[in-house]
Amino acid sequence: MTDPVFPIEHLKIRPDFLAAAKAPSCARGAVVLQARHRADDRPLVRIGFTATRKVGGAVVRNRAKRRMREAARALVPVLGKPGFDYVFIARGGAPTRPWARLLDDVKSALISLGADSDTRAPDRAPPPSV
Repeated sequence: MTDPVFPIEHLKIRPDFLAAAKAPSCARGAVVLQARHRADDRPLVRIGFTATRKVGGAVVRNRAKRRMREAARALVPVLGKPGFDYVFIARGGAPTRPWARLLDDVKSALISLGADSDTRAPDRAPPPSV
């Protein structure tokens, strides 16, 4: 992959995860993806990963997060939008899902949320009233 045009950082503090939880989300297969448009002007993408105890024990949750990190590393530079925070949440099948299907899940969620953000972009002018 080529280097992204925008820098990518990791979300680390809880308030950032909570803010993303209020944003639009998309569930695809073994992954739920939340995408929050930040109100700042920094051309930066921030990503975070989480897995609840419903996924499994610590070893299983860590495996799910590692797999999501690799999928994000491959796809966010291509499909991510600058100025967004993305939170990847593992679902039950994330640790054991075939790699190609996990990539498809992440890719379709990123595309879906990207299309939604285009229709709800905050900097667009409102439609003309009749």
